[in-house]
Amino acid sequence: MDWTGRSVLSGARLKLGLATAVAVLAIATDPAQARGPITARDSVALAELPPEAQQTERLIRAGGPFPYTKDGVTFGNRERLLPRRERGYYREYTVPSPGSRTRGARRIVCGGTPPVKPEVCYYTEDHYASFRRIVQ
Repeated sequence: MDWTGRSVLSGARLKLGLATAVAVLAIATDPAQARGPITARDSVALAELPPEAQQTERLIRAGGPFPYTKDGVTFGNRERLLPRRERGYYREYTVPSPGSRTRGARRIVCGGTPPVKPEVCYYTEDHYASFRRIVQ
């Protein structure tokens, strides 16, 4: 404390605080790390997706049959990374992960009705931490 009663940071503590602030700012502004709504640049061509994702997309448009019982269930968008829509607008589908004994982390989330003609679809490979809009 100085003579006024205010806390005084040492030079080392001040440098550490500044370094931390810079690191947080870098993460917040890096699109790969940021967790905000998706933008137009967050898109991927269907042909660029893994073959399993392309097959899942074909199954969605054909109306199935789907290999997992949870395919086609309502996706709640709790992460709020996709545009806000009414409940039931989004549905999720599993994209199989080769070698995984579970459903894995990859999904396609589509919006619109009826489900076989979605207005928009998104791909996530990290279990809803990020999305990319699928374009044809």
